[in-house]
Amino acid sequence: MHSHLFPARRRASRGFTLIELLVVIAIIAVLIALLLPAVQSAREAARRSQCVNNMKQLGLALHNYHQTINVFPPGGVNGINAAGQSCQGTTHGPNCYEWGAWSAQAMLLPYMEQTPVYNSINFNVLGRGNGFGESMNTTATTSAITSFLCPSSTPPPRTQAWRWYNQFYPGNTYFVSAGSTIMWLGWPVNVPNGIFSIGGPAYGIRDIQDGSSNTIAMGEWRGGDFNDAKRSIQDIVGIQWASAGWPSVPNRNMDGPFSNMPAGAAYLVPALQQCSQAWLSGSATSYGTNGQRSWNGRFWHVGNYGHAYGNILVPPNSQYPYCQFWDTNSDFDSAGVNGLSSFHPGGANVCFADGSVRFLKNSVAWNTLWGLGSMAQGETISSDQY
Repeated sequence: MHSHLFPARRRASRGFTLIELLVVIAIIAVLIALLLPAVQSAREAARRSQCVNNMKQLGLALHNYHQTINVFPPGGVNGINAAGQSCQGTTHGPNCYEWGAWSAQAMLLPYMEQTPVYNSINFNVLGRGNGFGESMNTTATTSAITSFLCPSSTPPPRTQAWRWYNQFYPGNTYFVSAGSTIMWLGWPVNVPNGIFSIGGPAYGIRDIQDGSSNTIAMGEWRGGDFNDAKRSIQDIVGIQWASAGWPSVPNRNMDGPFSNMPAGAAYLVPALQQCSQAWLSGSATSYGTNGQRSWNGRFWHVGNYGHAYGNILVPPNSQYPYCQFWDTNSDFDSAGVNGLSSFHPGGANVCFADGSVRFLKNSVAWNTLWGLGSMAQGETISSDQY
């Protein structure tokens, strides 16, 4: 009897139906949608941690400088004028221009492992506003310093349209604080109530009567978007100083008895509202498509509001744009409101005069903020207030 081998019957192969495939894709999409916020949150946490580390480095540099010089650096230091006279201190010779002052950040470079950059600077010429001085210092002033850049903030664009002596802007997202004040110069009759001022004396820990752990030395802000055609909350808007509403101020330096807070509290919000209206209407005393300047924090080497110098006037990430009080279509050499902001959810980092770094919430009360900004006004502030 012969056996016949029959080939095994093949099982019919079955693939995914279109509906099954769509279900799988939908499940994957839902999983990605659930995971993406967590990934973004983790990335922001890492960036915020790096931002804190940057500020700790700056706080350490401040104290290393203080240990060597016995004071903190001024907010801005001029070189010498055409007659060879010093432009530092409270007595100024002719042609001393505070709008070209070298920033405190420039003074800190040797204390943060940036000695080669520091050594390449000629401090005898203006850091800004003098073509000869600007051109000879571009090697230093266009150097991007990682410790001056919060990774959550976008640095200036590296495009041909935004160049400085054919070099890219370096960017800066950390400012030294003038205090709770709209003033900036440290040598007129009235002076800023914070640790740093332009052209004035240098202060040390001995001068901080409110306590170094209760006085803000540095803060962070959002870098500008460098697009004057786009309205961003970190834009800088200019209004006429004479119409800003502050009494007893002689010029755009706003050297007056009500320029420090809380003495000028009644005039601050109306001035900010005026800036907001000018910003929204495009009628600001400035240039750019919408009457604004969108390059906050483009330089770290210039001691002016909007470059490397700021103040503690409004809570972080407020509803108001930055504001400058001008008499002409000028640069950042004037009184103004350039303060705390960040791309971190809920607030911004600050470095206190004792070197500690803390996160200041958007909800901090204005009076508490002003107390933290001033160094010798006698406010009593508890850490649970911010």
